[in-house]
Amino acid sequence: MTLSALWQPLTLGRLDLSHRLALAPMTRSRSNTDGTPGELVAEYYGQRASLGLIISEGTQPSADGQGYANTPGIYTPEHVEGWRSVTTAVHAQGGAVFIQLMHAGRMSHPDNTPHHRQPVAPSAIPADQNILTPTGPQKTPTPRELSGEDIQTTVADFRHAAASAIAAGADGVEIHGANGYLLHQFLSPNANHRTDAYGGSIQDRSRFVIEVAQALADEIGQDRVGIRLSPAMPLGGISEGDTASVRAQYRHLVGELAALNLAYLHLHHVGDDELLRSLRDIWPTAVLVVRYGRNREQIADDVAAGLADIAPLGRFALANPDIVERLRLSAPLNEVDPSTLYGGGATGYTDYPSLAHA
Repeated sequence: MTLSALWQPLTLGRLDLSHRLALAPMTRSRSNTDGTPGELVAEYYGQRASLGLIISEGTQPSADGQGYANTPGIYTPEHVEGWRSVTTAVHAQGGAVFIQLMHAGRMSHPDNTPHHRQPVAPSAIPADQNILTPTGPQKTPTPRELSGEDIQTTVADFRHAAASAIAAGADGVEIHGANGYLLHQFLSPNANHRTDAYGGSIQDRSRFVIEVAQALADEIGQDRVGIRLSPAMPLGGISEGDTASVRAQYRHLVGELAALNLAYLHLHHVGDDELLRSLRDIWPTAVLVVRYGRNREQIADDVAAGLADIAPLGRFALANPDIVERLRLSAPLNEVDPSTLYGGGATGYTDYPSLAHA
């Protein structure tokens, strides 16, 4: 297929977008040690503002939510000021920003957090994954099971973070319910062994995700809230069962979330096109789809097929700040330097050349 399907305008929540591309959320670990984004972060996002909808890297809503070192937060006044520089840079170039709210849950380590406490999760089941810490790779420890009161505190943390994002000038927030992090842990039967109202059945495992989404819709408006899900994504030690189980889980969850009329559903897709089509049919607003392994010629395929309204770009956009222009002109693309993906300074972050300087 051609890329022509990408160049149509779209209304998403309160935004009028001129095309069907967006920046996918990607952890880059360039914030200050206290979680405040600095000038380099603002420069990075400002460079990519032509993508229209900029979805930020995962941003912790609390100290408990931090998974990795040098990731941004959005729960202190300093965080709000740092993010304001980012939103100002993007808005100056005509783009819009949704800050992704990511609570890592058990995918964390005490050495990576400001309070150095044990990670939290729906159940005291370790992810058994290696995680990078300031002293090198370590195993994720056994997490502390959240109490019922802790769960309500966590919902309140998300609510506060969403309000803080809007105070920082963001156009909205994306709830990270994917990729093995806290919300995904609640959804997964191998990570959630609870016997209360937040575990057991599909309906109860979905409850926490729905409560977070409802709280954020109430706090900042449903048209400024998106959510990311990744059915059957085996990251962070997650295993969601067989195909029938995954389909039942996500058709129920997306059906419940659809009633909230959120701005968008963002799917990190791993190959079940039947499920993708059914979720597209359930969802009343915009659908964003990211697939692993797309080549340049395949970027528009889901939009052209009616499976998606927007095709967010990850590594293509990481290495090409002017990716929209390059795609329009069929121009060559910069290649990603994998050694500079996480942490460091400008190298491999803000120094990828644009066409004008190539």
